[in-house]
Amino acid sequence: MKAKATLKQIAKELNVSVSTVSKALNDSPEISEQTKTRIKEYAKLKNYKPNVIGLNLKNRSTKTIGVIIPNILDSFFAKVFSGIEKIADQMGYNVIMCISNESLKKEANTLNMLSNGTIDGFILSISEEAQKLQEYSHFQEIINEGTPILMFDRIAEDIICDKVIVDDFDSALNATQHLINTGCKNIALFSSIDNLSVGKLRVEGYLQALKNNNIPVNPNLIVRTDSEDDLKSKIGAVLDNNTVDGIFALAENDSVASLRIGLKKGYKVPEELSIIGFADGILASRRLSPSLSTLSQYGVEIGEEAARRMIKRLESKDENLPYETFVIKTQLRERESTKKL
Repeated sequence: MKAKATLKQIAKELNVSVSTVSKALNDSPEISEQTKTRIKEYAKLKNYKPNVIGLNLKNRSTKTIGVIIPNILDSFFAKVFSGIEKIADQMGYNVIMCISNESLKKEANTLNMLSNGTIDGFILSISEEAQKLQEYSHFQEIINEGTPILMFDRIAEDIICDKVIVDDFDSALNATQHLINTGCKNIALFSSIDNLSVGKLRVEGYLQALKNNNIPVNPNLIVRTDSEDDLKSKIGAVLDNNTVDGIFALAENDSVASLRIGLKKGYKVPEELSIIGFADGILASRRLSPSLSTLSQYGVEIGEEAARRMIKRLESKDENLPYETFVIKTQLRERESTKKL
């Protein structure tokens, strides 16, 4: 393998000091433009790359943010990352993305690996396994070491850090209320994300809407699981054995499965069965017929807000800057799977 050029080698070749090379590469006003140009051109010729960890030890900054998401296949997390990257790029920061694949061990290992000086702070959404086990000590350890964390979507209430979330409770309450307002009286709830904090909040919103309208809770219409396959196997039985005129599905794949199974069972959508799902991916809005009414989570906006708040903390000189939880409102996008008011 070809050896990498170092500051010392460049200084020796150009007959200048290591300090002069370092200052020139960092555009220091102490160095003349002619010398800067000469050193930069030579460094480029030799494919010089700065030692990020070395810079961190000296400057306490790498201008790099670590992003950990649970699942790259979920369109919501892809949108959030897009928003993070957009703002980071605008503000002169780099982004390293890692995927936990819903694994507590991988999540913890990634935090430890990147907190050795590679990054300045983390933006993350908690893995399903960590939430299932309620194991959050790995986050607190990183914060105690001085590396800030910002959580989005899936959060740990007990960890004191910045958070960017959507109004899961209110969104679920409003979605269920919309179904009631359009004439639905027997509304099923289908969830494959019962391990997650967001799933639990959405269930509470659904139950509150029923209570507000004096509609008794029918346990036979509620399926809460942590497996998409398990949910799919139970949706048909609920539709076969109960009078159902509305469905509130707590995740995008849950709503897609509900629509497909409902149509297969012979239901007319939305005349006989209205469906609202959470998350607004391409599949729900463009590739299904009828198209699904959904709650849009504004993933890009969540990512943008998370990046702004992380960079604000990284660049603040106030070591006691208060931690904040920022709530982004969702929007019901009415399409063909719900009746018009």
